[in-house]
Amino acid sequence: MQIRTETAQDYIQVFELNVKAFGNREDESRLIERIRASEEFVPELSIVAEQDGAVIGHILLSRAKVLDGNHSQEVIVLAPIAVDPQMQRQGIGAALIREGTERSRQLGYEIILLIGHPGYYPQFGFTPARAYGLALTQFTVPDEVFQVYGLQEGALEKVKGELIYPAAFF
Repeated sequence: MQIRTETAQDYIQVFELNVKAFGNREDESRLIERIRASEEFVPELSIVAEQDGAVIGHILLSRAKVLDGNHSQEVIVLAPIAVDPQMQRQGIGAALIREGTERSRQLGYEIILLIGHPGYYPQFGFTPARAYGLALTQFTVPDEVFQVYGLQEGALEKVKGELIYPAAFF
């Protein structure tokens, strides 16, 4: 398996992968298209797992903002991540998350936020975000589902406020 940056040649396979992974729904595939067309898209953070010429996994991390009064902090949000249903539970998603977090760190971002399964993401260091003074009002989710990961030393103590998902998410 090879983990690499997505290219335009991957778009159809990524679309189809997300449809399969999310129960034959196009919502996540359409979200990816909207993010790619937005100012928040970071090409290096659209990552695929490829095996024998086929895309078997994809993760997309993109820019968002945390607002605290008049102060705005650029952050990264993780959504979506997909693995071919026939290839799940083989470490592909984990490899994509590790690669995405490391690339985000190298690009200088301080935190990654997500809405995700509380039984899965903590193994990568994600913890409930509200405990760090982060808020989310655009979506109503339980505290344990809104999660954060600090990429830089002291970032979880420094970045505070309300996560604002970009327009591409709606």
